[in-house]
Amino acid sequence: MQAVFTDELNAVYQRIAEKIGTTQYEVWFKKATRLAMNEDHFEIAAANPFVCNWIQGHFSSTIEEAVQNVFGYTPSLRFQIDSKLSRPASKPIMEHQKTKRTVNSLRRVRTPSERSRHENPLKLTLDTFVVGQKNQLAYNAAKSLISEEKSPFNPLFIHGGYGVGKTHLLQGVCNAVHLNKPGAKWMYLSAEDFANQYVVALKTRKLDAFRLRLRNLDVLAIDDIHFLSNKNAMQEEFLHTFNTIDLAGKQVILASDAHPKEINQLCEKLVNRFVSGMVVRVDAPDFETRLRICTQRAAGMKLNISQEVMEYIAGNISTNVRELEGALVKLAAFGSLCSQNLTVAVAQQVLADHIARMDPVVHNSEIVSVTAEFFGVSVSDIHSAKKDRTISLARSFAMYLNRRFTKMSYPEIGRAMGGKNHATAILACRKIESRLKDNDDLKWRVQNGWRNVAAKDVLDALVEKIS
Repeated sequence: MQAVFTDELNAVYQRIAEKIGTTQYEVWFKKATRLAMNEDHFEIAAANPFVCNWIQGHFSSTIEEAVQNVFGYTPSLRFQIDSKLSRPASKPIMEHQKTKRTVNSLRRVRTPSERSRHENPLKLTLDTFVVGQKNQLAYNAAKSLISEEKSPFNPLFIHGGYGVGKTHLLQGVCNAVHLNKPGAKWMYLSAEDFANQYVVALKTRKLDAFRLRLRNLDVLAIDDIHFLSNKNAMQEEFLHTFNTIDLAGKQVILASDAHPKEINQLCEKLVNRFVSGMVVRVDAPDFETRLRICTQRAAGMKLNISQEVMEYIAGNISTNVRELEGALVKLAAFGSLCSQNLTVAVAQQVLADHIARMDPVVHNSEIVSVTAEFFGVSVSDIHSAKKDRTISLARSFAMYLNRRFTKMSYPEIGRAMGGKNHATAILACRKIESRLKDNDDLKWRVQNGWRNVAAKDVLDALVEKIS
């Protein structure tokens, strides 16, 4: 049995090495890291907190991809410190479970009751969530699910851009339920995991077991629910799961990168169910919040960084929390390797390339929301097939701005705008480009009549709001 684990874990190591290159593999994996497959997670042990944080921040997706290729599925990753790994090893260190299992048994999904008995089952907690002006409402809503005997809303739907804390809140609630409500059955998973488990259950004729596992929960937390867009059968399955949990008086928590009404090709029944609960947006943190996040993360990494350096990082990196953490890790690596004091001048030198390459991340949902507000229409109007002058103008600008601010292709823009084809997106962008070139006066209907504004002034106003 040990040979089976050794062969498969060696294959994981090999795929990681192929992906990141020999040099990085030698530094971060071969010398001071141990990988192990457990029943419900894949474990990565590192020699010290710095190596652990670096691997987690830079190679998590690589590890997940390697495990998926070898084992056929992607379990949750768990990182831990093992000081025994401080000395270089001549070959990867392998582990296997003390009790004998087949590889197939490792792939079994734990039931909620089994997971809820596990100590510290998820990494992120509400205690480590830094609260600020941009996330206060979402945090209070999450806390109320723990403090109230019966939730005042269902579901709690949290939406916002990349790296603003949505996953932190979902995992934090699950951990709080685990600690404060012994015996409660809960589950946290991504919408992709939900879809994969549904497909496996369908193929193996175990739908009843799949439904029983999810529909008898006290708390179900689903991350990236927008993944179900365009997947009609899975949307129907999730709708029934949601209804069953809701009718039982239990709780559903969801996270997405967009408001329910802005998720393309999400069935009307699900949209109605989602907006009937508490829908709250989380935005990128303000300066004060970013500064407190830097202070907290630096303390956790045991970094000796001055207040001036903290303020420099918080002042120059404003998009999301993960970028802040990446900057701290980069400074920590430089300080460790070069044995230099981390002054503001050093931070400017080390992070110059990091900051220069960090263009603000703009999402389709933000562009559509800003454009709809500017022209006085709704987001659903832009996604619709309506050809009213005002709606058509707003839709064309939204497509043009998506082409300018995002990396979306014309077919992707068309799909995001309510399932339009790529030709519609191309024509809309060319139309706006032509009107900008001539700086035409644009006319559209507002509440009190008509409004006329030069095309370039419209664009400047929209760009300012988006920025």
